Amino acid sequence: MNTKGNLFLFPTLLGENHFEEVLPLKTLSFMRSTKYFIVENERTARRFLSAIKSSFPIPELIFWTIDKHDNIGDFSEAFKLMEAGENVGLLSEAGCPAIADPGNNIVATAHQKRIRVVPFTGPSSILLSLMASGFNGQNFQFHGYLPRDKSPLNQKLKSLENESRKNKTAQIFIETPYRNQAILDEILIACQPQSMLCIAVDLTLETEEIISMPIANWKKNTLLFNKRPAIFLLQVL
Repeated sequence: MNTKGNLFLFPTLLGENHFEEVLPLKTLSFMRSTKYFIVENERTARRFLSAIKSSFPIPELIFWTIDKHDNIGDFSEAFKLMEAGENVGLLSEAGCPAIADPGNNIVATAHQKRIRVVPFTGPSSILLSLMASGFNGQNFQFHGYLPRDKSPLNQKLKSLENESRKNKTAQIFIETPYRNQAILDEILIACQPQSMLCIAVDLTLETEEIISMPIANWKKNTLLFNKRPAIFLLQVL
């Protein structure tokens, strides 16, 4: 009989909206009943768990902070608790943990230690934008952040476009909100007018906008999305 605890993978909100509009009741129920958390930012995690009304007093919750390096040695105490039968939650800062977020090394170590990994349902900007884009949901690639310097960025965009043309793949990437306009400007320079571009902004929020059209049409568009969370999808149809 397995007496070990579980590693719960908890998604969270993509923006400033009400948690009950986005997160399923099962996800919220397990989050509320969890005392131990691995998080990216303890302050925002405390605020979020307070908002969803954790079953524990907030000062009694225990946190370990993860960074982009996923240094496993820092989480030995958390793994000892799981091996002793306690549940630990890996809580994303936005969206789903370990997807365009740190945490995959935590998950991999849990598997190595034969600790059960339990993913919970919640919003993923990658999947939501792909669903709404009209692009190929059977064959797609996510690239995270592209190069920031203009020349490498131009080359990368052309490479993604060629890959999409060759294999009919949807190419998905993100950028920090304050650089949205800069990357759009470079897309308009690097990519062919007939290639399709979808930009999904403020997903799950009341201000959500998802626009999918040829590059040529984007040159005439006036979408104001600088400093707003956005995800980009490129495909040659």
